[in-house]
Amino acid sequence: MGTVHARSMDSYPMHGRDLGVNTDDMEMMEAVQETKQEVLENKNVVVQHVNIEGLGRTKEDYLGYEISDVFTARNLVEVMRKSHEARQRLLRLGIFKDVEVVIDISEGANALPNGLDVTFEVTELKRLTGSYNTMVGNNEGSMVLGIKLPNMIGRGEKLTFQFSYGTKETSYGLSFFKPQSGYYERNFTLNLYKVTGQFPWSSLKETDRGVSTELSFPLWMTDHTLRWEGVWRELGCLARSASFAVREESGHTLKSALSHTMVVDTRNSAILPRRGALLRINQELAGYTGGDASFLKEDVELQLNKQFIWGSVLSASLWGGMLFPLGRQPTSIADRFYLGGPTSVRGFGMYSIGPQSEGDYLGGEAYWAGGLHLYTPLPFRSNKGGLADLFRTHFFLNAGNLCNLNYGEGPRAHLQKLAECIRWSYGAGIILRLGNIARLELNYCFPMGVQSGDRYIIHIHSTIFMHKGWVGNALYWLKLSSHTD
Repeated sequence: MGTVHARSMDSYPMHGRDLGVNTDDMEMMEAVQETKQEVLENKNVVVQHVNIEGLGRTKEDYLGYEISDVFTARNLVEVMRKSHEARQRLLRLGIFKDVEVVIDISEGANALPNGLDVTFEVTELKRLTGSYNTMVGNNEGSMVLGIKLPNMIGRGEKLTFQFSYGTKETSYGLSFFKPQSGYYERNFTLNLYKVTGQFPWSSLKETDRGVSTELSFPLWMTDHTLRWEGVWRELGCLARSASFAVREESGHTLKSALSHTMVVDTRNSAILPRRGALLRINQELAGYTGGDASFLKEDVELQLNKQFIWGSVLSASLWGGMLFPLGRQPTSIADRFYLGGPTSVRGFGMYSIGPQSEGDYLGGEAYWAGGLHLYTPLPFRSNKGGLADLFRTHFFLNAGNLCNLNYGEGPRAHLQKLAECIRWSYGAGIILRLGNIARLELNYCFPMGVQSGDRYIIHIHSTIFMHKGWVGNALYWLKLSSHTD
């Protein structure tokens, strides 16, 4: 709850040689204290003043929305609870390093007998902060520099610049974030970026230079994000051995797309949830506002988590999507779906399921995938607590399919094609939870239902999953055997 200093309105004597309290009177004194404490907690009070000390560049009117609820408290318990909630809201703004709460009786000519003053003592973040780190993985090393200007104008604005210099690629991004006063969940973001990615499963290299705007807001139990993106895409071959299908996709294109994302998340944790559900629905329309790409893209994800006996958790997930080309122009390899690997169907190569040409995977216009997971505490634990609580045993069953559809056919033909040639896998492993930031998996997989062209690997693999998804440069394979038809 942080620090809440509440100066008592009644002083009670404590046991001591100099306080005139005998040991025989202690039981009576405890009973009196309990009675007075109950009266104090239930006594009606009035919050007369709410002050914020320590402000520098932050505007007071911007914080008024976050602390106004404290005035509605009617007793001391409510004052402490609402003060704590206000403190959490102030910290959520991302403009304060620390927030302390002091509750005191009102003083002065206008002070009421039951009046209270609440003071928030804040410490603002520095005007300019920076970060430096290095990343190593996928036979590449990179240096990442970051600069952040929090609370630029005094109402929660934030300007962030990040620059990444690697042995194979260089990327940068500039982002401006502006929340609505009183409704932090309603915010606007403007991004300028240049990102280069390498996709060895497709022998493809992509460089994106673009601008995007986002508007996020809650609506009832859901969170929504409206986004527009305009990007200049440059596609090229990653190797001389790239297939003709990939070479045919090479070149420059312009993409202008509108998208909408709705999220309902009741999980207690995004890393290793024990209960709750997640529903994410995303729609993207490209070509309506210009550009070369023209398509409609739908993507859905559903996850359910249920806790059972002995601390075990059963998790079921299902996700799928379809890509509808608009007009006669075919879809781009950069817009299609990909399947396979630790984020979808374990036991298969990274994005190595579905249509391919000369060993290069081209993605598909429709897919589905599902998973059933059982997480249990480590067996033979001597007692609860300690390092063992960070580990979980993991049993899983994954399945999915990726293909291209003939949209001249009916929905029944589409479902029949998605139900054919299902890839699936099963296995077991161990999970290490790294706080609320990431988790590390070590699994042994058995891929099944392998089709011609799929790349599968019977292996032990370790993967790091972070809050925003999979970290590609943290994947390492210990190959026991591999095969490609």
